Amino acid sequence: MSDAAAVRYKVAEAARLAGVSASTLRLWETQGLVVPERSATGHRQYSEGDVAQLKRISWFRAERGLNPAAIREALEAEAGEPDDSNSPATDVTPISQVGRKLRSLRHAAGKTLEQIAGDVGIAASVLSTLERTSQGVSVAVLHNLAEYFGTTVSSLSGEDEPEVRALVRAGEWRAWPRTTPGVTVQLLAEGRNQMDCHRFVLEPGASSEGAYKHEGEEFVYVLSGRVEFVLDSEQFHDLHPGDSLYFESRRHHAWSNRHDGETVLLWINTPPTF
Repeated sequence: MSDAAAVRYKVAEAARLAGVSASTLRLWETQGLVVPERSATGHRQYSEGDVAQLKRISWFRAERGLNPAAIREALEAEAGEPDDSNSPATDVTPISQVGRKLRSLRHAAGKTLEQIAGDVGIAASVLSTLERTSQGVSVAVLHNLAEYFGTTVSSLSGEDEPEVRALVRAGEWRAWPRTTPGVTVQLLAEGRNQMDCHRFVLEPGASSEGAYKHEGEEFVYVLSGRVEFVLDSEQFHDLHPGDSLYFESRRHHAWSNRHDGETVLLWINTPPTF
């Protein structure tokens, strides 16, 4: 059966089939557990697959007592996500997905892909790909999208999940979903803190692909490699291992790996507005 001919359920119908209330379905949508399609008039439309997922969510919640974060992890494991147990610790990603959260925020705002893309200044196809795969945009574009929806890149990436580790051992860093080619962001401190503490790993040629700004202040320390920072399109800083840079985040800033190998940065933002 083609997607166009597939059965679609309204909120009340999907809720009845899943054995929960319509308000519970809306809550699960804000938590990113399931994000239904929308009709041309903006009404939620649940597919057979959505209903099956709703039933699994209900079971995980009622029978196993899992919270939303644990339910997302269980669903992704069932969907065949790569088993991180055999991967390097630095490849572990948060259980929440950037694309899914952005899609939920867009639906909550009642806007189309074309509207959001036009407002932010990107192609609708780029936004569509990001929502489906959590990949394919620069750090600057991702920041602009987060700002548009009144949130932060860190929040979209699942950094503020309530269940966190107090101690993060060397090499056991969780990483953001890989939205930007060549850029890996690892968490040095987890949870809702007063600082965003990150370890940026930049492959050769990786960059922000544009300037961005936000409130707060930030500190960058080069652990290895070489990186160029451009502030307000007029101040150029070429940083080498051991160099550091402190600046106000409201200044437009852009960066790029100027090294023919990997560059690693210690990067702190306060308050957590990135």
